[in-house]
Amino acid sequence: MTERPDTPRPDTLGTERLILRAPQESDVDAIFEACQDAEIQRWTVVPSPYRREDAEFFVNDLAPDGRRTGDNLVWCVFERGTGALVGSQGLVRCPGRPGTAEVGWWAVKEFRGRGYTVEAAREVARYGLTELGMRRLEWVAYVGNEGSRAVAEKVGFRFEGTLRSFAEQRGEFRDSWVAGLLAIDLADRPSG
Repeated sequence: MTERPDTPRPDTLGTERLILRAPQESDVDAIFEACQDAEIQRWTVVPSPYRREDAEFFVNDLAPDGRRTGDNLVWCVFERGTGALVGSQGLVRCPGRPGTAEVGWWAVKEFRGRGYTVEAAREVARYGLTELGMRRLEWVAYVGNEGSRAVAEKVGFRFEGTLRSFAEQRGEFRDSWVAGLLAIDLADRPSG
């Protein structure tokens, strides 16, 4: 089952501790600061060095264009109460593979280790598999990204292997881990 064209794509999702919403102009400074982190640059495809113009492009072009087509949904993740940016989550449809999307995330350095990324990723997975009717979600990460792998495993993704020279990062193809999540896998996981 795939999403109908008239299915609404919410700007906001929520969990007990978090608000996930579409990036806004007021988020540019926080995104710019977060993406100065060498670990985010090491394990994601954000530009390196990361400039303020990159944050502006993310907020003003990439995220709204992806939301408009429904092919690339991006959320900024905020702590309830403080409103602090704690990370980002994405859900990108896989061209040529109906009902399949890839998920991805990054976490602000100061908020790692609190379970926020797992909580947000679980909500994005729930949304993709239930509300969008996706058949399969995939997590792909460069080999060695143990933090992201731990999040994927806690959400319920099942490790499926290592793909050699698979994912591109700044013109270089890197070996990558891949895991899959079906609705049954998410249902089997405890909510905490």
